[in-house]
Amino acid sequence: MKVDTLLHARWIIPVEPENVILNDHSLIIHEGRILDILPTHQSEAKYQADNIHNLNKHALIPGLVNAHTHLAMTLFRGIADDLQLMDWLQNHIWPLEQKWMGEAFVRDGTNLGIAEMIRSGTTCFNDMYFFPEITAHQALHHGIRASIGLILIDFPTAWAENSEEYIEKGLSLQEQLRHEALISTPFAPHAPYTVSDEPLKKIRILADELENPIHMHLHEIQHEVEQATKQTGKRPLQRLIDLGLISPAFIGVHMTQLNDTEILEYADSGAHIVHCPESNLKLASGFCPVAKCLDAGINIGLGTDGAASNNDLDMIGEMRTAALLGKAVAGDASAIPAETALRMATLNGAKALGLDKEIGSLTKGKSADVTALNLDDLETQPLYNPVSQIVYSSNRQQVTDVWVAGKQLLKNRRLTTFDTEELRETVKTWQARLSKE
Repeated sequence: MKVDTLLHARWIIPVEPENVILNDHSLIIHEGRILDILPTHQSEAKYQADNIHNLNKHALIPGLVNAHTHLAMTLFRGIADDLQLMDWLQNHIWPLEQKWMGEAFVRDGTNLGIAEMIRSGTTCFNDMYFFPEITAHQALHHGIRASIGLILIDFPTAWAENSEEYIEKGLSLQEQLRHEALISTPFAPHAPYTVSDEPLKKIRILADELENPIHMHLHEIQHEVEQATKQTGKRPLQRLIDLGLISPAFIGVHMTQLNDTEILEYADSGAHIVHCPESNLKLASGFCPVAKCLDAGINIGLGTDGAASNNDLDMIGEMRTAALLGKAVAGDASAIPAETALRMATLNGAKALGLDKEIGSLTKGKSADVTALNLDDLETQPLYNPVSQIVYSSNRQQVTDVWVAGKQLLKNRRLTTFDTEELRETVKTWQARLSKE
């Protein structure tokens, strides 16, 4: 049988079913989807292809899912480091955004972020930022899968004047993108402290009607919870519960300030968490009780947050940090094993975004979103368990090849849709502008 692509790999780690490692197997891709997975000697007898990749030193994993980021903010990487969250936001990031944020800023920052993510093995990202139509356009141009948040905030910005305009423009964009297979459009109210009750009620109604996820920062820092309790008499999570937002369609980002009662209530709701361990560590935001949440049955994906607060978009590094931090917070070395960290970075993130029937595991019929890592480097030798090696020893420079829906976006470390020198010069221009501030 003639097919589009054959990937012959030393290991295939499908993630689904759990705890399975396929040795000397091949992934067969046809018309953008995974047609078959079988031992290599059988695949060579059964299939022919014009595109054949012999990856005999590599592990194939599902493309990584960065379930929370702000791509355009990649241009702010390193511009305001080592500060508390509210100081960082109010005195540095928001003033810079007020001056510079616009279509060109979002386009160029998004391009830089997409390039970094592809080179790190990420094939899908969930974004929350202004000018989402620009982010969507660049994602489509470069062939990466994207969940484009329809941003909502109470105060005016360069993109919209008020909550009504944010919602109106978001719905219009959703209609424009509804036939794009690589794009989904969740609602993205920024945070409880920046969005008031009435707009949130509208979002809840619209989300129910359109079957849209809702993606929102929540319980990120202690100050947020304390201020909300002082002003409203409720913790932010309770306020959102009372507004009817917490459901299987809700994605709470950060969630570092959870008590045991809230964990159980959240688990009962079916809502999801996106854990951003490196951003939380850098901003001293607190620790998401990941082990407790997983034990309660909460689905947890991983995100990098923006490069302005991380300072990278490296999901391989995020997996390692999540596993190590989760053990320390739980006081249990068996908490968050390598297999769980990989699942958080792939299938769990896809599930949070409502995309798990399409991506997140290497399963027949799913989209061929695939990442290949060369595990033959000295730094990943000796190799006893490839999953353990990926999470605890590998790095993003070992990502050699990436496919999204069967299209190769990274080939032997070379980006196939970018002029990297042109991108580098564009970023230098932004650096010169921003460094004057």
